[in-house]
Amino acid sequence: MSGTMSQADLVADLKAVLNDAAGKFTAAADADFIRHMDIAALDVARVRPRRIMGSLTLVADQPNYAAPADLLRPMNPYWGDNEKAARKPWDSNWPGSLPSLRLVENSGARELWLDPAPTASQITDLGSTYRYSYHAAHAVGALAADTTVQPGDRALLLIRAAAQALQELANKDVSKPVQLGNAGVGSMPKNGTPGALAEQLMKLFVEMADAA
Repeated sequence: MSGTMSQADLVADLKAVLNDAAGKFTAAADADFIRHMDIAALDVARVRPRRIMGSLTLVADQPNYAAPADLLRPMNPYWGDNEKAARKPWDSNWPGSLPSLRLVENSGARELWLDPAPTASQITDLGSTYRYSYHAAHAVGALAADTTVQPGDRALLLIRAAAQALQELANKDVSKPVQLGNAGVGSMPKNGTPGALAEQLMKLFVEMADAA
């Protein structure tokens, strides 16, 4: 295995895992394998959640704000937490009920909505920076530094990408058995039909994720 998390090295090792099955994907510039890696990265986020801190600059009475491109779903808002911890419910400046945070599609755009919208007095009291955490999508970058999957999960990513490739072959009614290569990515099945191998690799993917 090449060992780095760059797109080129990951694609090279995916081809090694697929062995002769790799020859069935013929799109230019490795587009098929890049697609497999991208789909795999998205699914890795299911078993290896990526948690990110984000912030919004609040405008009085405005409920909607652009969502980060990599946001899968919002998690926890932190706006007003310090004030709630420092004050008492019977204090005149108790923050009270604060807006909920949710992801909404608005005219085709993904937006974060605060309900109810913060008021001018709330912003004056609690500040205009609304901090929150969210689950983010993983991505495979051309440079290793731009790949968000951790190096320790490299084998997990490759197993999932191989499962995607084999499932695509099965969906195209390819039933002739193929033999997978040994690229040092775990106790992989060696041969079988694409559909059966895809199922076995998905099982291995879950087992590897649970074992870590």
